[in-house]
Amino acid sequence: MTFQRMGDRRPVETLVERDDGVVFAMRGAGGGAELPHDLVHAVVETALPLPDGIWGCVADGVVWGSMRHVSGRRPPHSAERSERLKRERRDAVMRAEAIADVVARRARGEQVPPGAVVGIPEPRIDAAVDAVRDAARRWAALPVGERWVVEWVAPRAAGRRR
Repeated sequence: MTFQRMGDRRPVETLVERDDGVVFAMRGAGGGAELPHDLVHAVVETALPLPDGIWGCVADGVVWGSMRHVSGRRPPHSAERSERLKRERRDAVMRAEAIADVVARRARGEQVPPGAVVGIPEPRIDAAVDAVRDAARRWAALPVGERWVVEWVAPRAAGRRR
């Protein structure tokens, strides 16, 4: 994933290159000195790890509405696969969104009720908060126009190949 630091609050356009060589541009929230939402997901989903979050879905072939094909040959039936995966992983994606929101809010110093993330031990949530704070500092220090390349390695879900 390649995130480009913008000088203002315009939506961030991220280049996403999957392992199969297909490249997409993905528009997302954030901009200026604020850590882009999609980068928050990359940090949180890696730190916890969440194999079926936003980026796990992209790695497995999901194409979100915010994504535009740039280059590379898409596999046959990729649109059908994307829609099937969206249906199958709906609950996991919604959980990843909620977890990323809680972690990002805590990283900004906002009050979040204890136990807001069920099923993940508090020390792991604390580590994800620290990772987001570190990423936010690095992003804010990145000069306008520069890019931050993130190699996201998909955590493996039990019994499933990537």
